[in-house]
Amino acid sequence: MRKAGILGPLGNGLKVRVFYHDKCFDGACSAALFSRFYRERIHADADFVFSGLLHRAGALFDESHFDGDENAIVDFKYSSSPKITWWFDHHLSAFLSAADAAHFERDQSNRKFYDPDFKSCTSFIAMIAQQRFGFDPAPVADLVHWADVIDGALYPDAKTAVEMAAAAMKLTMVIESAPDQRFVPNLIPLLATKSLAAILEEPFVAPLLAPLLRRHELSIEILKRRAECKDGTIFFDVSDRDLEGYNKFVPYYLHPESIYSVGLSKSSFRVKVSVGSNPWAPQEPVVNLAKICERYGGGGHARVGAISFNVNQHAAAIKASREIVNELRAAVRAPKS
Repeated sequence: MRKAGILGPLGNGLKVRVFYHDKCFDGACSAALFSRFYRERIHADADFVFSGLLHRAGALFDESHFDGDENAIVDFKYSSSPKITWWFDHHLSAFLSAADAAHFERDQSNRKFYDPDFKSCTSFIAMIAQQRFGFDPAPVADLVHWADVIDGALYPDAKTAVEMAAAAMKLTMVIESAPDQRFVPNLIPLLATKSLAAILEEPFVAPLLAPLLRRHELSIEILKRRAECKDGTIFFDVSDRDLEGYNKFVPYYLHPESIYSVGLSKSSFRVKVSVGSNPWAPQEPVVNLAKICERYGGGGHARVGAISFNVNQHAAAIKASREIVNELRAAVRAPKS
């Protein structure tokens, strides 16, 4: 973790571009909290531009997009570009290379922070902003709480996670299925200032809920047919369906006996292998899933990770998913010492 210093005065009309993990509740909340903190404690008249980042095969960053007077990355991998002036992350797989990790360790800006022990990047930013910059996170306490619950899978049971009664969970569904690239950037300023329940009633949000809830019910039926659980590990392939934004807890709801899950899905720009562990598993998951995903160019946390392949690499994605399923099933079968 890095200490933060006192920043000098900045000129009016400052453009701050905030890059965040797109189609992710914690990513959107991190961008919202960072912008509120920055406006309250760093520069009151900053103009924010929000840009979503997604894990994909190949280069994750286009340096020509780092066009702000300040450029921040939250809840996403590290960039060693000198144009990045702020960075917050909590993923085990935060660095694309050993060189990036070394670059971070040498950084003396006191504006770049990393701690993989936090459940959400939102709560990490709140802590740093409060302790180092005197920011008051109390007005966004509900946002921080739900970011921890959702990103840390802190639901009491799978039923709660799948039924999505809370406003935050409905917003998560909307964010993960964002209809266009402008949706989340329009949502982020509201997350910084309004209650989650009030945001659900916004005219550009409310009409999306009913069709998404129907899609959620359909995804449960599809996963019920596709998901196979053997040796404590679920495998399913929904890459022929438009289901990349499915609720990741459905497999554990359908197979409470499971420990791990591996799912294959597809979107317009990638084939995704999702690797997870059951938060309510009958025995403790012991395999570090981030390390497995890193071997294929992906990453994540110890309990959940993912790998992105180009859309024309479907066969490679299937091969990787099968290899991971076999590895996890073997780990479950292995005698316990």
